[in-house]
Amino acid sequence: MKSQLCSLSKLAVLVGLMILVLHVTVSAQEASPRTEGNDIHIYPTFTTARTLPAAAGVLTYQGGPVMQSGVSTYAIFWVPAKLQNGGATGMTAHYQAVLKNVLGDYSGHGLDNNNTQYYQIVGTVTSYIQNKGGFAGSYIDTTAYPATGCSDSATPGNCITDAQVQAEITKVMGIKGWTGGLNKMFFLFTSSGEGSCFDSTSTSCAYTQYCAYHGFYGAGPTIYGNMPFGNLSACQAPGTPSPNGDALADAVASTTTHELTEAITDPELDAWYDTTNGEEIGDLCAYNYGTNTWDSAKANEMWNGRFYELQQEYDNHKSACAQLGP
Repeated sequence: MKSQLCSLSKLAVLVGLMILVLHVTVSAQEASPRTEGNDIHIYPTFTTARTLPAAAGVLTYQGGPVMQSGVSTYAIFWVPAKLQNGGATGMTAHYQAVLKNVLGDYSGHGLDNNNTQYYQIVGTVTSYIQNKGGFAGSYIDTTAYPATGCSDSATPGNCITDAQVQAEITKVMGIKGWTGGLNKMFFLFTSSGEGSCFDSTSTSCAYTQYCAYHGFYGAGPTIYGNMPFGNLSACQAPGTPSPNGDALADAVASTTTHELTEAITDPELDAWYDTTNGEEIGDLCAYNYGTNTWDSAKANEMWNGRFYELQQEYDNHKSACAQLGP
């Protein structure tokens, strides 16, 4: 009996070690320079963006859901009278219009059509993403920013954390009667001079590590994007044209479609991504605009009579970036 107990004890220790090794291995596989706490996925600044890998079919399906039935998008513009440190801030009506337009024009066109090659599997049923959806509403919030919860070196004294971003989105959802779900995405656009960091440790912040990010929270879930104000030095490729005559808005329009496309194909960060580097569909083509064939070579997309300069997205069929697919 004593011998059997000893053997069982050794077996338990061995199983425990195997579980520990497996946990470490899985954690290492899940770790990514693009994520923070497995809740958000960042869009890197221009200087930190990686180049397109040469491997074919680099995006692989990891088993999670996609925004399969189309997506309704919502825009929240947070424009208080001043920043936390008392400094001036603002966001023009034209800036807001460009971003509402691009959200409204996205569905039914080339970038969203590229999404239709990606899918989810539930049981024995495979469901491909559909190229449909639309802009569902907007809200301008002029209430003050909360006390700064972090330290963004690019915006000293003016910084909100991801928890504060989520709180603002939840507040506005309550005001408007909006609800979450896998077919909806909420974009929070902050005004000039306001920065953000993932948390109070301030190790991942706007304009230094990222230009935007998408994530999810709650049981709905609430799929959202944190969209800092336009920054041409950190968040735009040099020499990129401005088809709307508003370089800041045009830069954020491209960032917006980046985040929207990534959220459609990977809303809970467990669907489509590159397991080697943790990159999603947009990261692989970050700041890659392709050919400008519209508006006297100032735009690469013409949607509903409006012109945009938007980054391409990754096409697994072509193993390359694409403006239209598949």
